[in-house]
Amino acid sequence: MNVEQLVREALQEEAAAGGTARGDLADRVLTARRRRNRRGIAGAVAVTAALVAAAVTVPELGGDAEAASPASASINGDVVAHPDQSPPRDMIAAGNTAVSGYFTGRAVKQPDGKELFSRYYTVLDQKTGKYKALDTKWAWVDVAPGMRTAAVLEGELPARRIGMLDLMTGKVERWIRTDRPVAGVEWSPDGKRLVATAYSKNPDRIDRPQANRTGFYLVDAASGEVGPFRTLRQPSSGKWGYDGNSREDVGWSHDGTKLYVERLKPSNGKSDNRAWYTTSGAKTAPPAGERFGGLSEAGLSPDGKLVAVNGDSGGSPLVNPKTGKKVGLVPGMQPLAWADSKRLITIGCDPKKCSGKNEFRNQLLLVTVGSKKAVPLSGFRKASADYLGRWVPLTAAR
Repeated sequence: MNVEQLVREALQEEAAAGGTARGDLADRVLTARRRRNRRGIAGAVAVTAALVAAAVTVPELGGDAEAASPASASINGDVVAHPDQSPPRDMIAAGNTAVSGYFTGRAVKQPDGKELFSRYYTVLDQKTGKYKALDTKWAWVDVAPGMRTAAVLEGELPARRIGMLDLMTGKVERWIRTDRPVAGVEWSPDGKRLVATAYSKNPDRIDRPQANRTGFYLVDAASGEVGPFRTLRQPSSGKWGYDGNSREDVGWSHDGTKLYVERLKPSNGKSDNRAWYTTSGAKTAPPAGERFGGLSEAGLSPDGKLVAVNGDSGGSPLVNPKTGKKVGLVPGMQPLAWADSKRLITIGCDPKKCSGKNEFRNQLLLVTVGSKKAVPLSGFRKASADYLGRWVPLTAAR
């Protein structure tokens, strides 16, 4: 897609929304270009041209100049690392991906004597370029590609409305209501839609696993239109209870054409760790290239040539997306996201110091296909699985 088409699309989106062109048009053109870069469409010169074209096309940027200048746009180095910070205070990024925030979690005693796993979110403040703790009322947060907006849910879950939180102002700009309560939301890879997973009870209650998922909605982010409810229940509980996890949210395929639910791998080893569905909720085959990803968050590379799989202290395997055959190994235990088609952001320990005896003392690393070198992006996380300050990183396209 050429630059003129990108600008034209952005203007058409404004017209469809019934308003004049906003001052963040240039940023949205840049964000759109970055998303396409993640899928193998290069062209830094074209990005610059897009910004110039946008500036010429839009006669007025509006009174709030700050709205057109998110902090992440000025922090544009290829690798932005803070190996002395844990949890990070300043933005971390590599290639086309940034750490959009993180959460910590702990079990909170409830009036009925049981416990609730509660998350406490910190996200990138687009005014300052630093990570800022959100209000504890947000029980679920997912940051959109471009990191300008976060979808939020109020606790206690499930909730009957989805908030669109502006990461420049820190305010909810719009509420989207659903007929049935939802407990999880996830942005599509292109940032245009949300999938919201519905539950009849809070899936974060700490108890024996319960099958309380009822289905899902697809939501158009621009209009706020909620699609029809699609029933997608967990299997009924058996004699010994539900053989799965209480929270089993619906997620997106890498190309945004299909949906999946993570599941326990059958003992016969003949199936992958994800059950796949069409956007209408019908069972379907895995998308090409994603069958062998397992539970890895990174999965398929932007050019579609490799799949990063969760590993151990010895490294993470890279496999052929067509055959599942191992073709390489990179440092790190948990691949989080591809920075580009050759580099991965992962969680692991320094390969030179990693003994395998202390898996919880790890950090964010940038690793490269075909190399044993690992570049630290953050400081080490505390060596305890249940330490209150142990942070779980979140990533998004920048």
